[in-house]
Amino acid sequence: MKNVKRDAKMMLVVDIGNTNINFGLFRGKKLESRFIIPAQDYSRNELKERAGGIKIDNAVVCSVVPKATAAVAGDLRILSGKRPLVIGEDLIVPVKNLYRTPELVGQDRLVNAYAGIILYGTPLIVVDFGTAVTFDVVSKKGEYLGGMILPGLRISLDALVCKTALLPDIQLGKPREFIGRDTRNSMLSGLVYGFAALTDDLAGRIKRDIGAGARVVVTGGDAAFLSAYCDTAIALDKDLTLKGLYLLGSRPL
Repeated sequence: MKNVKRDAKMMLVVDIGNTNINFGLFRGKKLESRFIIPAQDYSRNELKERAGGIKIDNAVVCSVVPKATAAVAGDLRILSGKRPLVIGEDLIVPVKNLYRTPELVGQDRLVNAYAGIILYGTPLIVVDFGTAVTFDVVSKKGEYLGGMILPGLRISLDALVCKTALLPDIQLGKPREFIGRDTRNSMLSGLVYGFAALTDDLAGRIKRDIGAGARVVVTGGDAAFLSAYCDTAIALDKDLTLKGLYLLGSRPL
């Protein structure tokens, strides 16, 4: 943060998730810096400490946690003197939404679809490995078709531990071997290779519907970890959502 010029034109983009709140500071088209505040640790003082001293010219917020939206937006207004733009309220993602009930699509999913269209083209599959795993599908015409929602890796691991009597409480990590020879590695192998196989299979099935040339882009907190185990050709873009928020915030109102 200290290397950012104080007089630079800055856009702060905020992606509020269930587990983490991700912040990105853009100067021009460049993502100058990023930081994460765990959702449970968020406070105005924490935000001020992490982003303090930087003149924010405008801010864009996307959220899947309604209670947190007002708090973060209010704090940004106090810290910057300007009201941030909220996706879905002040900014509408300009993607044709073919969801059966369009208003029920998470705004983060639409932001990812929009960023993917701009940066990677269509047809497109965006896989976000966050608290939940989401597959979002975009047609060759740039239409948002829908997708899939699954429990994320950490939720799945927690459920496995909490709902069984004898399995140990372990941390997510790399399995030592494909065929686990102890309980810990059996759990990790099943989880990691299982999700990788799921990703490969669903991507293949979706491609049969929208076109074999569809690009697969992965993002989210566990994307870099899990993508290494997938056989599908994947573009890894950990900042896809932040980039999408910047692109939306840069559009003329």
